[in-house]
Amino acid sequence: ARAALKMLGVQRGWRIADIGCGNGVLATEAALMGAEVDAIDISPAMLALAEIYARDRKAPVRTQSAGLLSFAYRPESYDLIVSEFTLHHLPDFWKAVALARIFAALKPGANFYLRDIVFVSMPDGVDRDVEQWADFSIKNHDFERENVVTHMRDEYSTFGWVIERMLTDIGFTLESVDYHAPLHGTYLLRKPKPEHQQS
Repeated sequence: ARAALKMLGVQRGWRIADIGCGNGVLATEAALMGAEVDAIDISPAMLALAEIYARDRKAPVRTQSAGLLSFAYRPESYDLIVSEFTLHHLPDFWKAVALARIFAALKPGANFYLRDIVFVSMPDGVDRDVEQWADFSIKNHDFERENVVTHMRDEYSTFGWVIERMLTDIGFTLESVDYHAPLHGTYLLRKPKPEHQQS
């Protein structure tokens, strides 16, 4: 978490939202770096863990019980928004709504750091049942077959190229894309400044 925040250039006084904050590690690290942090999660259990984690480290983190579709925000108020392994819980229509809300919440020129479970490419062949997809996705990697099949059956991961198109259609500039595993995508995105503000 600390390495990611350093890479993102977090500065004292930044307003940051971690949407789907889980146990609060990244939110706490950001607060300890001097940022003003909103840790947001839809799970009461995860939010409770995040509160304990932040309190134990004396990090001033605000928590909000909400998700990608319901988090409260002032337009153009965040210097950075982070969301890790949360977006795949939404079908594509609602992914687009969530991403548009994130875009609206960011200041012009600010970044969105997204990591999620995505399908990076397609296996060959016409007959693509879930078992074949699982074989393709876990080949040469240390994923449990049962977990992969359950995820593909019950959750809403989509293709990397679908996510990329969704993000750029909403208005984000793709700064970098990293598909470092067959089921992981990491995206660094920027909300462009209006033409007259660019320097």
